[in-house]
Amino acid sequence: MGELDKLIEKFLRKPPEVSFHDVAKVLGAFGYEERSSGGGSHRFFAKPGHRGKTIPTVKGRYVKRRYVTMIINNLELEEWHEKRHGA
Repeated sequence: MGELDKLIEKFLRKPPEVSFHDVAKVLGAFGYEERSSGGGSHRFFAKPGHRGKTIPTVKGRYVKRRYVTMIINNLELEEWHEKRHGA
């Protein structure tokens, strides 16, 4: 199992917080790029042809469960995981 698979399984467990680094890796794997937002507690990710995603962070290092859940739903990670691993 690759690193992306492990990260997605971690997301699907819906922990209270996930590191921003892990969020950036998953979004990057699905074609999103972080755009400069001038710092602060919000990070912006864009993908051509798709609506951008603003991800609030805690102290610039963590992302709360509610935003991880939004990422799971927006990227359809449960379906992606089922297709790769058959349920």
